[in-house]
Amino acid sequence: MQQVTPDAGPRVVGVDVGGTFTDCVVVGSSGVSMVKLPSTPGDPSLAVVEGVRKLDPAEGAAVAHGTTVATNALLERDGARTVLVTTAGFEDVLALGRGEREDLYSLTPRTRRVLVPRELCVGVAERVGADGAVVTPLASDAPNEIARWALDVGAEAVAVCLLFSYLRPEHERALGVALEELLGATPGGGARSAASPDANNGKIRVSLSVDVLPETREYERASTTTVNAYVAPKMASYIGRLQAAVSPRSLTVMASHAGTLGPSEAVRLPVATVLSGPAAGVTGALAVASRAGRERVMTFDMGGTSTDVALCEGSVPFTSAVVIDGLPIGRPAVDVHTVGAGGGSIVRADEGGALRVGPESSGAVPGPASYNRGGTAPTVTDAHVLLGRLPSGVPLAGGLRLDREAASAAMSRVAEPLGLSLQQAALGALAVANATMERALRRVSVEQGHDPRSFTLVAFGGAGPLHACALADALGVPEVLVPLTPGALSALGLAIAPPVATASRSVPLQADEAIIEGLFGELERTVLGSLSSVAVTSIQREADLRYVGQSWELTVPWSSGTLAARRAFEETHLRRYGYVRSAEPVEVVTLRVRAQGLSRVGLPEQMPAVGRSLWEVRYSKVVLSDGTEVDAQVVPRDRLGPGDMVTGPAVVIQPDTTTFVDRGWRANAGEWGDMILTRIVS
Repeated sequence: MQQVTPDAGPRVVGVDVGGTFTDCVVVGSSGVSMVKLPSTPGDPSLAVVEGVRKLDPAEGAAVAHGTTVATNALLERDGARTVLVTTAGFEDVLALGRGEREDLYSLTPRTRRVLVPRELCVGVAERVGADGAVVTPLASDAPNEIARWALDVGAEAVAVCLLFSYLRPEHERALGVALEELLGATPGGGARSAASPDANNGKIRVSLSVDVLPETREYERASTTTVNAYVAPKMASYIGRLQAAVSPRSLTVMASHAGTLGPSEAVRLPVATVLSGPAAGVTGALAVASRAGRERVMTFDMGGTSTDVALCEGSVPFTSAVVIDGLPIGRPAVDVHTVGAGGGSIVRADEGGALRVGPESSGAVPGPASYNRGGTAPTVTDAHVLLGRLPSGVPLAGGLRLDREAASAAMSRVAEPLGLSLQQAALGALAVANATMERALRRVSVEQGHDPRSFTLVAFGGAGPLHACALADALGVPEVLVPLTPGALSALGLAIAPPVATASRSVPLQADEAIIEGLFGELERTVLGSLSSVAVTSIQREADLRYVGQSWELTVPWSSGTLAARRAFEETHLRRYGYVRSAEPVEVVTLRVRAQGLSRVGLPEQMPAVGRSLWEVRYSKVVLSDGTEVDAQVVPRDRLGPGDMVTGPAVVIQPDTTTFVDRGWRANAGEWGDMILTRIVS
């Protein structure tokens, strides 16, 4: 890929930390450069700093970072010892949830996994009613009692979520101020100490629900606030170390809502970063697809540990809530669906003798067996090596050279007990992985009323282009777009992502137009204040509406008042559910505002010059999905210039990923360096 030369224009290094690799891309007016490094799970910042220094030795670029620190803390249950302060009588809110069983038909249902056990939940004497009126004032001695109790139980973080505080935040604010004085804590997560290498400084960090999620639904609000408190100390420490390590470069962090945050905001609201990496991938995929003239796309990001998919109709899709490992998080996020299938997913046989793939992964350490770094379990990557789709001996990112013998030894551990040949086991592993990813793509398309045949599949990630043709065939997708740097597209998305600020607030039921307009004004002032240092390019208003009596809402644009919003609501309701109730009253539940600033850099305006069909022809044995072994052309990606075409079966190699062009498909190189894969019409 083209190397960036020093220039006077702005330059941004995008760094995406994955389960197996850390991808780094620097974007400037003179082009793009990339480096891919093995991730360092013990301390993710080590690989981040190494990549930044390789791409920006002159220390002149900004750094945009996609982090998994908050996500991993949740998945591994490795966050802070957190206490929950709530209204007296509601201490069981996390344990009760919504009373739903995760395993509806299980004879031995699992107990709900909570971040804060019941003994660390405490009630405080106060009460706000559903109309926002104070029923019971906050007890004057409550802050002192809470502070003493938090110290006694060894709390490292405090989450405060009082009943109906989004209508009247005074009680939570008073508790937050008092706890700051008594515990040396900082309400909202402690932004003021983010620049310190040891950003926690022994302080107990406090998260208030009126800062994290001032919205209706007590359980979701308590869960989100608790998640924020639980991951805040770890995020603060990480951001502090990273900020010191990359200095004097400025640092921003990718949020789940496809925009960047400053480091202090990322420390204050770490819950906003739980889908940091997937958001960057969708941003980058939609950008390169739009430049290629494709607006309706399904993004397919297959990395080393998982696969993220999303459906875009000309814009990034958003949702107002996600669930991570059973924990509801009511923050704006890119609407992606994730499954545990990646290049490092481990292949195994279950108790019944059926072949399974994932969700366990070999990760960065030790990695797939074919990496020759100590891994012994067979993985999806090893299956590709055995089938010739990942040619052994070809140099990959990080100096890796795949070892076919190691892949064979690993796969035999599954093949022999099942009475399968190595080839059959490898084909079976890919079939299982493809079925998992096909279900994910159907969930965001067919199950939402969209026809996959009218979309382009954008395949990226270290393993995505290897599976793209098979998934396109299964779904009837007419074409696949493989970006120039598919293995580092999320990092590219980070580099070009704009700064974004969001704010939301639930309103009193039956609020009139004047109240709604006043609250929208307050929210707009909030987001504009967050983006005071950049040029704001757009402000969007949205509202959550529902028919009176419904339990859940639909989010629609809010442009010219309640009548226009109702029309938008009913159009959305009809498309989603197939009916409307025109005679039923509609109520506004929550208001949302999103402001977007100007990106520091955009996609490069010119792509690197490359040779045209100058490579020496090479063929390698490849096994197709029906078990047929054929000779496939092996083509270096950097030799493809605009207009060049490769007919399958073929393997297109490049350091950051490999593309398998299946039989019946052809790949055409476009003017921006992208490859468009289409079926051959006979």
